[in-house]
Amino acid sequence: MDIQILLIDDDEDDRDFFQFALEDISTNIGYAGVESGVDAFLYLENNPLPDCIFLDLNMPGMSGRECLAKLKSRTEYHQIPVIIFSTSSDPHDKKETMEMGAVDFITKPSKTSDLVKELTNFISHHFEQKI
Repeated sequence: MDIQILLIDDDEDDRDFFQFALEDISTNIGYAGVESGVDAFLYLENNPLPDCIFLDLNMPGMSGRECLAKLKSRTEYHQIPVIIFSTSSDPHDKKETMEMGAVDFITKPSKTSDLVKELTNFISHHFEQKI
């Protein structure tokens, strides 16, 4: 795999939706999905680091904001680009998470074609040399 993406999202349907969209984009994209911030840190400790992390904001237990703060506070993870992937379209959420260190904010679309477009734009902008 040329690009490895980790999605942290408590909704299984959203993880499946995200994976299907990635498969539409390229077979050179590796994907792992975990359902919580706690699971994300277990994944990160036991696997090669991903090229980027997509992170839901609204999760039980460790919220997306808490997870983002922890990722950015740990030297071994702070360089991994984090993209907020949320149902929120609130400008305050975007501003706050970007100030916390997120590199982008994508509001979850309802159609696969829209998600493919969003992900293609992000990947081509950040990883064009890898695909």
